[in-house]
Formats: sequence, structure tokens, C-alpha cells
Amino acid sequence: MRFSFRLRYALHRHGSPVQSLRALLTMPVEEFVAGWISGAVGLALGHPMDTVKVLGFFKGMSFPLLSVALVNSVLFGAYSNALLYLSATHHHDRRAKPPSYAHVFTAGSFSGLMQAVVLAPIDLIKVRLQNQLHSYGLRSPAGASGTQYRGPVHCAASIFRKEGVMGLFRGTWALVLRDTPTMAIYFLTYTSLCQAMTVQGREPGPMTVLVAGGCAGTASWILATPMDVIKARLQMDGVKGVSYHGVLDCIRISVRHEGPQVFLKGLALNCIRAFPVNAVTFLSYETILKLIC
Repeated sequence: MRFSFRLRYALHRHGSPVQSLRALLTMPVEEFVAGWISGAVGLALGHPMDTVKVLGFFKGMSFPLLSVALVNSVLFGAYSNALLYLSATHHHDRRAKPPSYAHVFTAGSFSGLMQAVVLAPIDLIKVRLQNQLHSYGLRSPAGASGTQYRGPVHCAASIFRKEGVMGLFRGTWALVLRDTPTMAIYFLTYTSLCQAMTVQGREPGPMTVLVAGGCAGTASWILATPMDVIKARLQMDGVKGVSYHGVLDCIRISVRHEGPQVFLKGLALNCIRAFPVNAVTFLSYETILKLIC
């Protein structure tokens, strides 16, 4: 369906079949490439804060570098293509003809859903690797020294062997519930702030992009943190001697044991990290698009 729409859109805009085919093949790629690179740039800034619970800054950068860049590529690529589907405007045209906020919100929701599906096994592995160094974390059997997982590949293989394919997607529903509305607010905040701070028809300057991107990241994490707490607990299900029967059961048990304030765990660190990371991510994304488009 999306492919056929792109084909009709390309034929309508470019006329000849050759130009249409070229446009069809290149339109999605630039957004994914920009998302991939900007994700890697943002990671370089945010990874030290994201691994405070692991010993050492930049510990294990190779796995996050590949995975976060991939997820960011899916996020921005899905958003841009959904916006193209909804508003029939390419990235080049969106300053002169801005999409409606309803289209931005819908495209953001779709990109959040796509991100959650791709992110689920990656995030599970990251959480397991980070938490195995805690006092409640996974240790080698029979009291042996060391940790259970030797790295991301070994972690994924171990989960697959013990829990099957579905084990790699533990916590996916919580991720979907977290990312679908969060990414809608993320892109809506960025777009609305850029439009408010920029003269109509002109490109937003670097400072505008930095401020809008930082605010978008902060706003999204304020919304995401409660479900992020639930997501992490579902991913570590059984490790701390507690088992959950789904998202609602996890919410009920968490509130009963720790009170409503449990949903604010990590909020301060998330917000501190979110502003600079997303400011740099959006600035990198917009700059790369200008270079390759």
C-alpha cells in the first residue's frame, strides 16, 4: 500500500517513469541515512549518562552505536514517510507548505510504533546487560564469579535458548504504550516550536533547532518515564524474585509496593540527558538532510 502510494506520488510529481523511479528509490533513503548518523552523534553525547548504572563511561559503545543508530534511522525514516503519505509533501517542501499538526501527530505515533517493534529485542539486551552488575542482577550459576552474559550476542543467544523468540520481545507491549504517544509529542513539540520561532517560509536556524530539539526530547521523556519504569521491570521479570502477568499487573504490584512515586524513578536523569542529546540529534539530522538532499 505504501509502495503503491509512493509510486503514484512519484509519477504525479516527476512525470517520466525514469525520474519517477529514481525519486521513488531515493526519497526514503535520505531520511533513514540522516536518522542513522544523527542517532550515532546523539549517542556519543548521551551514552555516558545512559550507562551511569554500569561501571565506566563509554563502556560497551559498539553495541549501542549500531543499535541506537538503527533505531533512530527507523524512527526518522518512518516519520518522514508517514508524513509524506499523509500530506503528500516531501521534506524539501515542508517549510513552504507545513503539514498540519494532526498529520505530524499521526506520523509521530506511527514512527513510535515502528520504533518500538525494532527496539524491543535491542532494549531488552541492553537492560539485561546493564542490570546484571547490580546486587540483584543475573550472576553465573552455582555461585560462580562473574556475570551470566559475556556480551550482547551471548545475551541474545541465552535468552533465545531459554525463552524462545518471544523471550526476545519481553516488554514489547510496554514499549508500544511508551513510544507510540511519546513520539507523537516528540515530533509535535519540535515542529510547533520550530514554526513558532521561525519566520514563515524560512529555514529555522541552528539555535532554533537546538532549542526545539532539546525541548522535544525533554517533553517526550516526561511523558515516557512512567511507562519506561514498567517496561524495564517487565524486561527483568523474574530476576528480582518478582513475576508479572502483563503491563497492568506490573503497574498494580509496583504501586502497591512503592506508591505512585515509583513512576517518577529516573525522571530527573532522563530529562538531564534528553535535552542535549535530542538537541544535537535534531541539529545533526537537519544538517545532514541539507547536505544529502
